[in-house]
Amino acid sequence: MDVQKKMTVGGIYMTKRTVKDLDVAGKKVIVRCDFNVPRKDGVITDDNRIVMALPTIKYLVENKAKVILMSHLGKVKTEEDKAKNNLECVAVRLQELLPDVKVTFCPVTRGEELENAVNALADGEIVLMQNTRYEKGESKNDPELGAYWASLGEVFVEDAFGSVHRAHASTVGIPTNIKENGLGFLVEKEVTMLGKAVDEPAHPFVAIIGGSKVSSKIDVVDNLLKKADKVIIGGGMAYTFSKAVGGSIGTSLVEDDKLDLAKEYLEKAGDKLVLPVDNVIADAFSEDANTSVADAGQIPDGWMGLDIGPKSVELFRKTLAGAKTVVWNGPMGVFEMPKFAKGTEEVCKAISELPEAITVIGGGDSAAAAKQLGYADKFSHVSTGGGASLEYMEGKTLPGIAIISEK
Repeated sequence: MDVQKKMTVGGIYMTKRTVKDLDVAGKKVIVRCDFNVPRKDGVITDDNRIVMALPTIKYLVENKAKVILMSHLGKVKTEEDKAKNNLECVAVRLQELLPDVKVTFCPVTRGEELENAVNALADGEIVLMQNTRYEKGESKNDPELGAYWASLGEVFVEDAFGSVHRAHASTVGIPTNIKENGLGFLVEKEVTMLGKAVDEPAHPFVAIIGGSKVSSKIDVVDNLLKKADKVIIGGGMAYTFSKAVGGSIGTSLVEDDKLDLAKEYLEKAGDKLVLPVDNVIADAFSEDANTSVADAGQIPDGWMGLDIGPKSVELFRKTLAGAKTVVWNGPMGVFEMPKFAKGTEEVCKAISELPEAITVIGGGDSAAAAKQLGYADKFSHVSTGGGASLEYMEGKTLPGIAIISEK
């Protein structure tokens, strides 16, 4: 199948095989997981990604598969990086989460030690292979590496939503060689929820796009303008739009090379695009800065916008009223500083209070913000993959899912 094929409406992914369509009993099943967990001094600080992988792993164990888990961890360029990004800490945590299952860690990514560990597996046991990125060929999707890893198993399950937008040896190379493949429960849920929200939304459909740069979100804005009834723009990218129509933005973040593009969008989208009408401004990028509120386009010299203001919160709340589908990607301000988190928090609150709406957060910073502000469980779905959900919203093909066999 052509991995680059564009998605059709409804998502080409709803027809993909899932782990439940596969015969796994007594088979060696390779599962690509996303165990790219944050750590401090070698200790895992948030095990959410491991916990999210458990439904698929437990299903395979209960159905008597011999389970081979693979994942990357961090960026690996040097020998020093290898030591820093050793996956053993994940094996330890997995064993704690699955006390009745034998979990073995294999410290290498190829060779006799790995092959022996795989061949020693009994039904319902797990081996976790060392970090896939220890292999230089992983991120290049080296065909030899993909074929070698595939030779270790008989069935492949794709359950790393955070990595499916990358055509790597472990995400695309393995299923190229193993036709008995399917999506794990985590990826299936992501595809279902994002598909419902982006490809087959119930209307009114409101998209909220924040974050700092127009350049990184322009494809999302472009795709969602075709589908949504309203697209709300917040965060740092709003100042580029403001300057494009002649507004004064002080020392706010701006992409001068994107002013014409912003202008073009404003003309093209008309009242579909909803921009902030006021901003919380500061005289320095600091929690201790002096702050004030200024109307959009009237920020004095020496001051910068770091959040949306109270009138914008009200406008966005009104725009969201009655929405049946909401997709949110990117914060409204510098939410990491409590002084400038109010806009993001109020938008979180407004979305969470919508009755009967499908509400989806597209991973990354907005997921972190919702979590930090205590609203994560109030949404229909919080995506586990920042880059992957962003590319899904842009209408791009996700190679790690596209390669999976149809039902």
